Amino acid sequence: MGTATRRLTVAQALITFLSRQYTERDGERHRLIDAVWGIFGHGNVAGVGQALVEADGAMRYVQGRSEQAMVHAAVGYARQSGRLSAQAVTTSIGPGATNLVTGAALATVNRLPVLLLPGDTFATRPADPVLQQLEVRASGDVSVNDALRPVSAYFDRIVRPEALVPAALAAMRVLTDPAETGAVTLALPQDVQVEAYDWPAEFFAQRVWRVRRQAPDRHELADAVGLVRSARRPLLVAGGGVHHSRAEEALAVFAERTGIPVASTQAGKGSLAHDHPRDVGGIGHTGTATADELARAADLVIGVGTRWSDFSTASATLFANPDVRFLNLNVTGFDAHKLAAHPLVGDARTALEGLTAQLAGHRVEPAYEAAYGEAKEHWEARVTAAFAAPDALARPTQGQVVGALDALVTADDIIINAAGSLPGDLHKLWRARARDQYHVEYGYSCMGYEIPAAIGVLMAEPRRPVWALVGDGTYLMNPTEIVTAVQERLPLKLVILQNHGYASIGGLSESVGSEGYGTAYRFRTGGAAGAAAGGSDRRAGTYTGDPLPVDLAANAAALGMRVLRAKTVRDLREALALARAADAPTCVYVETETPDTVSAVPPAQAWWDVPVAETAGRPAAVEAREVYDRNRAARRRHL
Repeated sequence: MGTATRRLTVAQALITFLSRQYTERDGERHRLIDAVWGIFGHGNVAGVGQALVEADGAMRYVQGRSEQAMVHAAVGYARQSGRLSAQAVTTSIGPGATNLVTGAALATVNRLPVLLLPGDTFATRPADPVLQQLEVRASGDVSVNDALRPVSAYFDRIVRPEALVPAALAAMRVLTDPAETGAVTLALPQDVQVEAYDWPAEFFAQRVWRVRRQAPDRHELADAVGLVRSARRPLLVAGGGVHHSRAEEALAVFAERTGIPVASTQAGKGSLAHDHPRDVGGIGHTGTATADELARAADLVIGVGTRWSDFSTASATLFANPDVRFLNLNVTGFDAHKLAAHPLVGDARTALEGLTAQLAGHRVEPAYEAAYGEAKEHWEARVTAAFAAPDALARPTQGQVVGALDALVTADDIIINAAGSLPGDLHKLWRARARDQYHVEYGYSCMGYEIPAAIGVLMAEPRRPVWALVGDGTYLMNPTEIVTAVQERLPLKLVILQNHGYASIGGLSESVGSEGYGTAYRFRTGGAAGAAAGGSDRRAGTYTGDPLPVDLAANAAALGMRVLRAKTVRDLREALALARAADAPTCVYVETETPDTVSAVPPAQAWWDVPVAETAGRPAAVEAREVYDRNRAARRRHL
C-alpha cells in the first residue's frame, strides 16, 4: 500500500502546514501561527495570495500598509503572546522584501519569533532579469532576499517543492526554541510558489512543538548557590527572559526569601511590580539612582534573562566594585557567559526555583535591606515631583504627560514605546503595575515601532487598553498602520508628543559637541539662503527659524483616527480619560514644552559611551571631548 499524498501547490501546502502547528508549555496549547500579514504584488499574489484564498478562513489574513510595519505588528503580537504564538508576513519580491530587513533585525535582536515569507525571483530563470530583480554579476543565485540572512535566526530559499518539507520543519523548530528564536525567513521564488507537488499526508498532520523548560546543570547550580551565599551586597538584574519564561512569580519568591534587591533592564521592567519592596527600578544609563548606586557597590550581580547591552552596563562603567563577580542565569550559553560570568544555563523560572530551594534560610543583612529601602523611598519622591503639575492651565512637560497617564491607568493597560527621549523617562519613572504592562522595545530602539506593535498587541489582547506613545519624529517615520487599526476596528490609543524636532538626539548632539545640528523641524535660516532671508546664523544646515507648520494631529485624523487636542495639563487629563474609554482608534495630541525642558525629569544616573571627536575647532566639541575622556577612564573589562 502506497503512502497517502495530497496534491497542492507549494504555497497551498505551506499555508495548510502552518494552520496545523501548535506550541505547548506547562500543559497549555497555543496556535503557533495565528495570522498572515500581507501586501501583495506580482511576487506573491498568485502563490501565497491564492493559497490564503484557498484556505477559506483556516488562516487569518491581515492587510498591512508597510512591510516593515507588518513585521513590527507581528513582533508586538509575539511578545504579548509570551513567544508561544507568532504571525507570518508575506511580501512581493524586490522592495517589498527589502522593507522587511529592519523589522527582521528588531525581531532577532529581541529574540522574538516572526515568520517572513518574501517572494523571490524565478528559480527556473525563464527570463533574466525579471521585474525588480537585482543582478549580482558575480553570483547568479543571489537576490535581494539574501539581505535577510544576517538578520534572521534561520534562512532558507525553497528552490524545489520537496525542499519545503525540511525547511518548514526547521522553521518551526527555530520559532519555538526559547534559546534560538527570532526572525525566520523562507524565501519563495514566485514560480516555485505555484508549482504543484504530491505531498505526504503526514506533512499536514497536527503537530505540537513543546517549548522546553531547560533545567540547569547541577554543578552550575551548586556554584551559583555558593556565589550568592558568599555575597554581602548582591543585586539581581531582571531582563526580558524573565517575562519570556513567565518567571515573575518565581523571581518574587526568590527576592522575598533572600532579600536581594531587583533592578530591571528595559525588557525586564515589570518583572516585579513597582511597589514591591525588592524592586529598585531600572538600571544603567536610563536607570534610577537607587539601582545604579546599588550596582556600583555590588559584589555580586545576578543577571537573569538579560543580554547585557551597553545601556544596562553604562558602557562598562557601572559595576565599579573591584571585587564584583557576575552570575548569569540565561537560557542561552551565549548570553550566560557574558561579562566573564559564572554561567547558569537554563530556563529562568526553573533555575530561579532551584536557586530558591537551595538557598533556604539565606538572607542578606538587615542593614542592606534597610539602606536600599530608604533609597527607593527617596527615588519615589523624585518621581512624584517629576509628575507633579501645579498649574493645570500650563503646557505640560513630557514628564507630566507620563505622570498624567500613570495616574489614569490600571494593571490592565499596556504602554508601548521604542525610541526618542521617552524610553529613558519611562524606564526611570513608570510605575509598572503588571508583568506585561511595560512594553518598550529597546534592543533595536526602532523609530516607527510603536503604532504597528500596538496593533499586534491588540490582536493578542483585544479587551485591554493599549497605548502607543510617540514623539513627532517617530510618528513621521511610520504612521501608515493607523489605517490598518481603523480597518480592523482596533481601539488603538495613540499619544503624540509634539516638541518640533528630534529632541532626544538633539540633546545628545549638544552633549557631544555637535550643537544640535540637523535635529529640529524648523525653517532653514542658516547658510547663504538664511543670510538672504535675514537669518543671523550663517552655518550651513542650521534651522533657527520658527517650527514648520506641520499638523500631525490633522494627519492622524486624515488617516481615520478621532483626535483630541490637549493644550494644557487639564486638557491632557480629560483627553487621556476619553481616549481610554473609547472603542475606536483615538489619538491624544499634545504640544509639550520646548526641547530645553522636554522631560523635566531626573537626568541620567550613569554614563553612556558615544564617542566624541578627538580633534575639533569648535569650543563645544573640545569641551565635550574633555568630559568624554574623564568618563571613559572609568570603563573596565570584567574578566
